[in-house]
Amino acid sequence: MRFLAITLIVHAPDPVTGVQKSTQERFQEVVDSALFAEELGFDGFGVGERHERPFISSSPPVVLSHIAALTHRIRLFTAVTTLSLLDPVRAYEDYATLDHLSQGRLELIIGKGNGTAQRQLFHVTPEDQWDRNAESYELFRRLWRQDKVTCTPRFRPGLTDAEVWPRPFQQPVRVWHGSATSRESVDLAARYGDPLFSANVTNPVEPYAELVRHYRERWRHYGHDPALAVVGAGTAGYYAARTSQEALAAYRPVFEGRLAFQRRLGLEPVFPTLEDFVERSSALIGSPQQVIEKVHRYHEQLGHSVLHLHADADGLTRARHRDSLELFQSDIAPTLRREIPDPPWPWSPVTDTPATDAPVPAATAP
Repeated sequence: MRFLAITLIVHAPDPVTGVQKSTQERFQEVVDSALFAEELGFDGFGVGERHERPFISSSPPVVLSHIAALTHRIRLFTAVTTLSLLDPVRAYEDYATLDHLSQGRLELIIGKGNGTAQRQLFHVTPEDQWDRNAESYELFRRLWRQDKVTCTPRFRPGLTDAEVWPRPFQQPVRVWHGSATSRESVDLAARYGDPLFSANVTNPVEPYAELVRHYRERWRHYGHDPALAVVGAGTAGYYAARTSQEALAAYRPVFEGRLAFQRRLGLEPVFPTLEDFVERSSALIGSPQQVIEKVHRYHEQLGHSVLHLHADADGLTRARHRDSLELFQSDIAPTLRREIPDPPWPWSPVTDTPATDAPVPAATAP
């Protein structure tokens, strides 16, 4: 199993103290988190993309490029790239450049994106967002594989023998499809033989497991080898301590602060108590053995080989958060790495592979 640390770069008051850091301080926290994740041995670091409050993650290529310059080994993920909102040509240029700057450490998780405000900002409607996502991905995929592209898309001007530069370092970059509740993203991933990343955050496991089963069914329908269907999964929260009592006591103020925030917004919480949250959500809160057992329970439902944890303290003190991540790498990750298989491809950067401008034919691309 492989492990990512991710951030959506929420810029809001701390759920426990109520203190809100400056924008610059918040970005520096993200960079520090990426450096710490690499130091601890995490396999990837992900940055989300949102274009509305309370997020400041509107430009993941810029953030990830800065992180690429300061790191050497860790793979760099988007979580997610909102292709339904973006011009796929411009997105390709940004990410092909980042792939070179990182020496082939980039992986994309794409999705339509959520939120009314960002849809309005980009003039995308609920009725056309899925069509935009699929069209943008299909063009993005062609740009990554072909020297010249001719097409007549619906949502952007057409292209005639278009050459888009730079040509990629990885040929092609791996693209995951982020999935929360809809079958559209699942079917798109299965159709193209791409890995799926289940959000697995807001609800109990059952609806996510149903979508993963649908993904595997559609994967077989499109004629792909079932052994190559790869799933990643998120977590709703993480805090581990030596005993479950310590973990619950430390996390309770965080949970109660979030609960109060949800209720101020008029939202009915899915998990009304900390005990319910720990039991029925994907949150990993408890002793190392409890965390290991819960990941295994979810693996029985999802069959995932990649797991993400939150890179942000999210209301924990900085010291507790860092201690908990250290405990994950020392007492939890080694067991999960032994007991749950990796994805069926090499994980290391491709820095030993010479870059070339000749694309891999689509039929042989991973």
